[in-house]
Amino acid sequence: MRKMLLALAATTMLTGAAQAATVYPLDRATILAGSPFDFKVEFKENVKPEDVKITVNGQDYKAVFGSDVTFTEAEVGKDDKKLGSAVTLRKLMIAAPGEYTVEASAGDEKKAVTWTVYATPAEPKVKNVIFMLGDGLSVAHRTAARIMSKHMTEGKADGRLNLDDVDLRAFIGTSATDSIATDSANTMSAYMTGHKTAVNAIGVYADRTPDSLDDPRVENIAEALRRTTKKSIGIVTGAEVEDATPAAVVSHTRRRADKADIVGMLYDVKPEVLLGGGSAYFLPKETPGSKRKDDKDFVAMFKDAGYALATDKNELEAASGTNTGKILGLFHTGNMDVTLDRDFLKKGTVDKFPNQPGLVEMTKVALGELSKNQDGFFLMVEGASVDKMSHPMDWERAIVETIEFDKTIGLVREFIKTHPDTLLVVTGDHTHGISLIGTIDDEKPGDDMREKVGVYEKAGFPNYKDENGDGYPDSVDVSRRLAIFANNFPDYYETFRPKLDGPFQPSVQNEKKEYVANEAYKDVPGAVLRIGNLPRSSDTAVHAVDDVVLQAVGPGADEFKGYMEQSDVYRVLVDAMALAPAKN
Repeated sequence: MRKMLLALAATTMLTGAAQAATVYPLDRATILAGSPFDFKVEFKENVKPEDVKITVNGQDYKAVFGSDVTFTEAEVGKDDKKLGSAVTLRKLMIAAPGEYTVEASAGDEKKAVTWTVYATPAEPKVKNVIFMLGDGLSVAHRTAARIMSKHMTEGKADGRLNLDDVDLRAFIGTSATDSIATDSANTMSAYMTGHKTAVNAIGVYADRTPDSLDDPRVENIAEALRRTTKKSIGIVTGAEVEDATPAAVVSHTRRRADKADIVGMLYDVKPEVLLGGGSAYFLPKETPGSKRKDDKDFVAMFKDAGYALATDKNELEAASGTNTGKILGLFHTGNMDVTLDRDFLKKGTVDKFPNQPGLVEMTKVALGELSKNQDGFFLMVEGASVDKMSHPMDWERAIVETIEFDKTIGLVREFIKTHPDTLLVVTGDHTHGISLIGTIDDEKPGDDMREKVGVYEKAGFPNYKDENGDGYPDSVDVSRRLAIFANNFPDYYETFRPKLDGPFQPSVQNEKKEYVANEAYKDVPGAVLRIGNLPRSSDTAVHAVDDVVLQAVGPGADEFKGYMEQSDVYRVLVDAMALAPAKN
C-alpha cells in the first residue's frame, strides 16, 4: 500500500509539472464561429521560441489559425518582476464549427484545452432582443416587491408582478474562473461574450500581466452585432453608464474601475441610445466634477457624432423627438438617485440633480428610438440599484428599486404585444444573501425592537397601502413592515426601521483602516449592535453564490432550460439573431 501511495504521489507531481502552462481561451470555452478572439499561452519558465510547439487537432497550429504567434521571451509582472515566456495571437477567428483540441508545450511544460466552436441557425428567429438585468436580483427581492406593491390577504397575493408572468426558464450558475463568489463585471461579461472570466474582468481572459488593458480579448455582443448586422444598440441603466454591467456590453478590461477607458470604448462602439449616470468620466479634467485625467471631452465628441444630448427628464423627452436616432443621456455625475429618494423622499443628491428620469421613462424613450430601425435592435436595461442598495442592507430602497424594475418589465411587455418578433430575457447577474423572515410590528409592547420581530404565526401580514394605485407603497415606514435581513454583514447597528434621512451607511473605517459599526445609528431607539461575520475589510454585505433565475418570453426562449452557465446564455442570444449562420 505504501508503495502504491508513493507511486501515486510521484505521478501526481509529474502530472502537475506537465500542466504548468496556461492557455487562453481556457478549457471548455465555447466560441462563436467567425468571432475574433485573442489566443495566448503563458509558460511559467523562460523557454526558447524553437522549443514552443502548438498543435490544433494534431496539426501544426498555423494550418488552422492561419497566422504565426508573437513570442515574448519574458513577460514583466508587478514591480518589474520577470515572468515566464508567452506566445500571443491577436484577433484569431475560426470559421468552421467543431471541436478543437489545442496542445501547447515547451520543455516540461504542457497544456491541452478543448474549445467548442459553434454556428447559429441560418435564419434569425427574432428581430429584437431585450436583455433586462436586475443587478443582484434574488428571489427574496421578488417576493418582497410583490408583498410591498400588491399586498397579501389570507396567505394569497392580492396582485401579480409583471415579472410573475414571464415564463420561468432556467437556473443560471454565476461563478467566475477564479472564484465561486462573483461580481457584476465577470457575470455580465459572461452573458455578453459567451466566455467566463475572473472577478473584476470584462471582455477579456485575465492574464498575469499588470496592465489591465492588454489581456486576451474576446468579442462582446455589441461588436458581434456591428460586425454582422445593421441592428441598433441601446444601453439603459440607473448606474454610471461605464459601470460594470453596461460596460460589459461594449468593453474589454481586466479592471472594471478603468471607467475613463470604458467611456472611450463606448465611443468606439457608439450605441445608438446610451442613458444613465456617470457624466464625470465624459468631461475633460478642467471641468468641475470631472474624474478624467486628460482633456478629452466625450460629451462634445458624441454630439459631433450626431447624438442629441439630454441631462434631465425634460431634455430626454425633447431628444426623443429629434429623429436623430442617437441619444446620449447623462443625468448624474455618478450613479443616479434611487426611486425612493428621487420620487418620494427627495433625499440623496436629488437637490443637486432634481429632474432625473426613472428607469421606466428611460426605457420608453430607448424603445421608441431603437424601434425605428427596420433591421431591429439589441437593448440592455439594468435595474442597477437593486444591488447598490442591497450591499448596505437598505432594504426599503432595494425593494422599491425592484418594483421600479418590474414596472419597466411591464412597459417592455406592452411593447412586445405590438412587436412579437422580440425576445425578452429577464435575469440577475448574481444574488444577495437576504431573506424575508416575517414582519416588524411597532405596535408590539416594549422598547426592545428585537421583540417586535414577528415570525411564524406572530408575523401576520404587513400593512403597506397603495391608495393612489401607482404600484408603490404610499409609505415604507408603516407600523407593520417586512422583516428582511442579510446572512452576511460587517459590524453595524440594526435599527429595524427604514432609513428615511438618506441611504444607509452601515459601517465606517477606523484609524486601523478596519470597518466598524457606524455610530450615527447607535442612538436610534432600539438599535442593536450586530457583530459581523465578514472580514473587517468589508464595509457592506456581499454577494451570494446562489444560482440566479432566468425568465424569458418570445421566439427562441425555449432554448433556455434546466441549469445553464452564464456563458451559455450568450449562445441562445446569438442563435436567436443568427449572428453566425451555418450556411456561411
